[in-house]
Amino acid sequence: MHVILAVEDLAYVYPDGTPALAGISLALHAGERIAVVGANGSGKSTFFLNLNGVHAPTAGRNLLGAAPVARHERNRLRAAVGLVFQDPDCQIVASTVRAEVSFGPMNLRLPKAEVVTRVENALRFMELEAFAGRAPHFLSGGEKKRVSIADLLAMESEVLMFDEPTASLDPAGTVMMESVLNRLQRPDRTLIVSTHDVDFAWRWASRVIVFDHGTVIADGDALSVFSSDAVVRKARLRKPVLLEVRNLLGTHGILPAHAPVPHDLEALHELLCLHTARHPDIQDMVTGKGVEQ
Repeated sequence: MHVILAVEDLAYVYPDGTPALAGISLALHAGERIAVVGANGSGKSTFFLNLNGVHAPTAGRNLLGAAPVARHERNRLRAAVGLVFQDPDCQIVASTVRAEVSFGPMNLRLPKAEVVTRVENALRFMELEAFAGRAPHFLSGGEKKRVSIADLLAMESEVLMFDEPTASLDPAGTVMMESVLNRLQRPDRTLIVSTHDVDFAWRWASRVIVFDHGTVIADGDALSVFSSDAVVRKARLRKPVLLEVRNLLGTHGILPAHAPVPHDLEALHELLCLHTARHPDIQDMVTGKGVEQ
């Protein structure tokens, strides 16, 4: 996987003197699904705003590929790195959905035919064709999120960032958003999501980055990160439910020590079917034979 975006010794201090980020160095690779987790105030949102050029780093630097991005070149970041804010009302500016999705490509001064093609493709991907002529501010929260994502798709950004994408959504909207994230995955695109939902991070992310007080305290696959009691405690997180269930089943001898750790309920069900033959009562419950008709 090649590096799409990187930061080196990144630091950011707000104008009032409040330090937000300190000495962050990491690289984002094509095709990664990254979950950024940490308590409120740990620096996740500020990190996102530095990644896409809304903020200029106080120290350190951003790199697109291997090329450093100077302070006066931040428009390069904004074109390559798209961000969906937690509150979509913060970024919706146009009077209709089609005009909103057109806004970014038009500012790139692309040919009209290219703008039209990008907008129609983005509306189709997000299933927004029926909403194209409507005012976005009158849409539901989930529909507004879809419009904000269509904005990024029309820009053809290489990195798509989502700040708490399921915030304020109902359960159906949350399922929809996760489905959209899965559909957005491509080998040449990086997805990075800030979230408090460790169960979502566990089942979705190929990489988990943990923030605490403006620094990165862990960066790796979900199993290695969430298995660390020290990291979970320091970042004020909790372990994913499926990891806890797997550990509990192992402690009681229901699953062997070498059994894999499931990342979703379907994988847990398959694991139990495979390893509970010596526990007839549990096997019956897993397969449904123990359920009274």
